[in-house]
Amino acid sequence: MATGQFPTILDVASRLDVQGNIPRVAEMMSQKLAIYKNFPFVKANERSAHMFTYRTSIPTGSWRMINTGTPASKSTTAQDRVSIGELTDYSVVDRTLAERTGNVEKFRRSEDVAFLEGMGQTIEFTMLYGNTATNPAAFQGLSTFYNTINTANSQNAANVFNGAGTGSSNTSLWWLGLGPETIFCVYPEGSHAGLDFEDKSDVRAAYDSLGNQYEAFTGFFRQQIGLCPKDWRYGGRIANIDVTTAGLAGPNALDIFATLAEMQFFFPSLTSDTSTITETDDPEGDAGVRHRIFVNRTLGHWMQVQAMRNRNVLMSPDQYAGVAVMKWRDIPIDISDQIVNTESALT
Repeated sequence: MATGQFPTILDVASRLDVQGNIPRVAEMMSQKLAIYKNFPFVKANERSAHMFTYRTSIPTGSWRMINTGTPASKSTTAQDRVSIGELTDYSVVDRTLAERTGNVEKFRRSEDVAFLEGMGQTIEFTMLYGNTATNPAAFQGLSTFYNTINTANSQNAANVFNGAGTGSSNTSLWWLGLGPETIFCVYPEGSHAGLDFEDKSDVRAAYDSLGNQYEAFTGFFRQQIGLCPKDWRYGGRIANIDVTTAGLAGPNALDIFATLAEMQFFFPSLTSDTSTITETDDPEGDAGVRHRIFVNRTLGHWMQVQAMRNRNVLMSPDQYAGVAVMKWRDIPIDISDQIVNTESALT
């Protein structure tokens, strides 16, 4: 028995102009997907997960006196895994319905664009808020890894800063050092980075609610993806940023730039234009790390307001890879519409 939703003659009528042509659709549902577009992708080392190794202790040496020996020592490591989720969807258009539009390919493209946008939004939202405890088929997002401000509960809580907001009207600022050995996305062997599209044309049968088949133009969309914070030190979150009149719009708003100035010293290394911390004990792993700050439009607005009020010359317009961006201490600030203003306060 068929399930799901399929285009109808009403959908066709809503896309035809008075001449019977298919005009360009105003994409009112499109959003800015900065996180998904900036993450590096690495092939996973397992079929349905990615295993990574990290160091947990290092030798410190021993002070030795004459005629006494030196005990041997060693470093220790641990391993962990991140899961890979598979996001799929079908675009199914009755063959006769598509032919009645007068332009089968153009109608299908107008429908497929919406799938690309919608699935992209789902992936970016999951990169932020995915939780396999509530949705086992998805993958773990950043908020699941950086989910507490209490260092007694988690070591990486040192990189989660408290914006002092309470309740569930909060947002977050993310500062990520993206790289193939730091924080990255993974895809399984046999797949590739990005969204797959398979045009099955009209050779695939569709079925009505009674199980009777009919010919339909079918497109299959799929992406297999996971997120790996291999070195959590390269991720920073300012959580609990209250976006109400009692928070950013109030008299005692969080000083965003003072918190960023504190956060910059928690990364293993940064560029020389950002701070004096430019050395690391793992130069190979640090190679190619790109630092970026991600906020939503609300927080981006209040960053601009605080910069103007305080004459903050460290935040300025610039270009990054030929695209206009705002920067703070040479770190690009980008907008993600999937960062919500309804986060519950971390405790």
